[in-house]
Amino acid sequence: MATSLEFAQNGQINGHVDGHKDYGEAAVKALVQEEKEEETSVAKLSKEHGVILKTFRILIADLCEQFGGGHPGSAIGMAAIGVALWKYTMQYAPHTPDWLNRGQLPALGVTRDMTNTEDVNAKMRACGFDVIDIEDGCFDVEGLTNALHQSRNSSLKPTFINVKTIIGLGSARAGDAEAHGIALGAADVADMKRAYSFDPEQHLVIGQEVRDFFEEIPSRGESLVEGWKSLLDRYSAAHPELADEFLSRIRGELPPHWKDLIPKTLPSQPTASRKANGLVFNPLAEKVKSFMIGTADLSPSVNMIYPGKLAFQHPDLSTTCGINGSYSGRYIHFGIREHAMASISNGLAAFSPNTIIPITSSFFMFYIYAAPGVRMGALQRLQVIHVATHDSIGMGEDGPTHQPIELAALYRAMPNLLYIRPGDNEEVAGAWLTALEAKHTPSIISTSRHALPQLHPKTDRNLVRKGAYVLHGEDDSTTSPDGIADLTLISSGAELPLTVSVASSLRAPPHSLTIRVVSFSSHRLFSQQPRTYQRSVLQRHAGTPAVVIEAYASLGWERYADAGYCMGTERFGQSLPGEEVYRFFGFTVENLVRVVGGYVEGLRGGRWGRGEWVDLAEGGEVSAGRAWRED
Repeated sequence: MATSLEFAQNGQINGHVDGHKDYGEAAVKALVQEEKEEETSVAKLSKEHGVILKTFRILIADLCEQFGGGHPGSAIGMAAIGVALWKYTMQYAPHTPDWLNRGQLPALGVTRDMTNTEDVNAKMRACGFDVIDIEDGCFDVEGLTNALHQSRNSSLKPTFINVKTIIGLGSARAGDAEAHGIALGAADVADMKRAYSFDPEQHLVIGQEVRDFFEEIPSRGESLVEGWKSLLDRYSAAHPELADEFLSRIRGELPPHWKDLIPKTLPSQPTASRKANGLVFNPLAEKVKSFMIGTADLSPSVNMIYPGKLAFQHPDLSTTCGINGSYSGRYIHFGIREHAMASISNGLAAFSPNTIIPITSSFFMFYIYAAPGVRMGALQRLQVIHVATHDSIGMGEDGPTHQPIELAALYRAMPNLLYIRPGDNEEVAGAWLTALEAKHTPSIISTSRHALPQLHPKTDRNLVRKGAYVLHGEDDSTTSPDGIADLTLISSGAELPLTVSVASSLRAPPHSLTIRVVSFSSHRLFSQQPRTYQRSVLQRHAGTPAVVIEAYASLGWERYADAGYCMGTERFGQSLPGEEVYRFFGFTVENLVRVVGGYVEGLRGGRWGRGEWVDLAEGGEVSAGRAWRED
């Protein structure tokens, strides 16, 4: 078999490709360097492994070339890792992919030497990891397999395997970052095939030797599945009650009467919705063993310390703060690591969907750090529940850095995510009912730091699942003689009680308007309702204009309202006590009555047209009520 060096020296590599006249020279240099680095490893490589690795690399290059893009470089360099995992280490069953006791991937680190100058191994050892170095990750299948087995057998520490590979191995771009994110080019792929004694005219070839190499894996997997079933049968005979609970959990079932754990009545006095969240959640957390709860260093603030809480951590770990635990605990102290919190929760949820229901918590603003993890959970259709507190400008003195003006717009737009913003205690209960029944969707329950007036019995926990419903407006007292109300006010969360007060004032002289109020806690849930229901709630089809009041950016409300008094595009927030920051931005009954009343007059006088969005806090004379405006 001719080597890549021999082909390079014999001039059998094309002189240029894709307009790069120096391509051939670069290819020769890359292959010569690669040959030197490979020489020792290739000598130790079995013929069988050599064929497998070359096939993988060519297959990866062909696939990316077929699609005209992709990320071939790392996959080509890491082919040996794939062989070590899927042939020699992982316990899995291709024909039963959801088998519960399938193997888990150990921690695996792949470093690049281009810019990273830190001592990664020292850092990982300091974090409590065992560290294993693999100097030749391109070829050392045996060393990789041994490292993986060693890590799997480690019962006291996680393992970090530091694998050194060459990106784009075998190509003219070997060792070059350019190999990461582009197709290598037809000429380069053809040269790789020649160097590996493959036919450059054939594509996506998997030879019989490769098929034979992996042939026994399905039957091996089914044998493992049968062994697991036998073990479970023996366990069920010895421990029938525990086995029943276990099987119920892996079926994704909650306890039969879980809804009864949610209090039927909640405080009627003003209550922060984060506190209401604790009143609803903690009885559930105590009894529902499938919950795995965690926080990003904010346990007292999120009100989720349930009776019998035990931290999940090494039993021998003695912390300076005195919070100790064991591996039987269901509460994870993530520290200030929101991204890790969301991503680890995805892993817990993905292993056996709905067997474990991860629940995270932090300030809403800090979920911007968790956004990639939250997004991946939505993409993977995982049931993870994120509890966000301090969700408005009313959180006060911490100021603009902590006031999440724009974040709701991100999460309302994110596909397959339920962002739910309850307006009082009753709606918090409804948010939990909805989130726990959403088996293939992550949820964010968004709650306030400050106390909110209670609106029950107008609010209804069983209507939160619809996303929006009519809070005031179904009785004759709020309907004009022609059956069309003058205005629908829309709001959510901490601004909902304020909006109810604004509606009450607008109904009174001198305005004497017929006003409907809609509680609108979730855009996604409302968008899923039939059009007939949406029309019955908004009444825009009948000619009733709608105005939204919310202390967030207005983006997204254009779908459901004609105008809005929201946070503008000029400021992030303000450091003031909660009540004062609302006043500072004009979120008071007096100002809103004036502004909204002026909008209705403008509609009647032709100043505003139906169907055009009007930002009442940004433009026109009706918006001059903000304390911070200089005009």
